[in-house]
Formats: sequence, structure tokens, C-alpha cells
Amino acid sequence: MKALRITADALTVISVLFVFSFGLQYLLAPAAVAPSMGFAHWPTGEAAEFLSVKGARDLGSAIVLLVLLVIRERRALGWALLATALIPIGDGSLILAHGGSAAMAFGVHYATAAGVIVIGLLQLKVAKGAKAVKDETAATA
Repeated sequence: MKALRITADALTVISVLFVFSFGLQYLLAPAAVAPSMGFAHWPTGEAAEFLSVKGARDLGSAIVLLVLLVIRERRALGWALLATALIPIGDGSLILAHGGSAAMAFGVHYATAAGVIVIGLLQLKVAKGAKAVKDETAATA
């Protein structure tokens, strides 16, 4: 169980850092990073300011996940990871709906969602195992 916990935590930290870095990039240099998202066209001028919303969304999501990991609320973390998987699913779907790159939608966004779902399920499994150990310890005490 310890190896599973370490794996789940390491993958969670990596995913949090990944999302956090994208959030910072979208806040600090949105025009430079925006084309890597996969849309066919990006707004310019004042309309491009919406990219800061993506940056704030990514930073907020990463911080919520990190807080849940730090305070060891694994069950909540698992469910939060599953819920946040909807973000890359939405991004990939919007890219496809607007004629963007299918390779980016599937290879980046949907693949990211799949990874986040796996990590969420791992955290839920770790939480379930920890609860079983706690219950067993309480029963024998």
C-alpha cells in the first residue's frame, strides 16, 4: 500500500506542477503559449485578454489539488481530481468544435484527462486502503 501511496502522490504532484506551470504561462505570456493549445485561430488585441481567465482557472485548480494533498484529504483529492478532469475534456471538445487540431485535442487534452482520471482513482484507492487499515486498527484496539 505504501508504494501505491507514493506513486499516487508523485503523480499528483507532477500533474499539479504541470497545470500550475500552464496557468503561469497563460498569465505571464498568453500570446506565446496560446497556439500550443490547439485552436485554429486565436483572438488578438483586447479580445485576447480572455487567456488570463484560463491562467487563473489553471492556477486555482492546481492550488485546490495541492491543498487537498498537503492536508492529506485523499478521498476529497481523488474526487477533486476526477472533477477537474472535466476541464481538459472541455478544452479538447471546444478545440474540435471550433475546427482546431484533432491531434492536440486527443493527444494533449483528452490524454491529460485520462491521466488525471487515473490519478484520481489511485488517490481514491489509497484513501480506501487507509480507511480499512484505520478501521482494522480500531477494531483490534
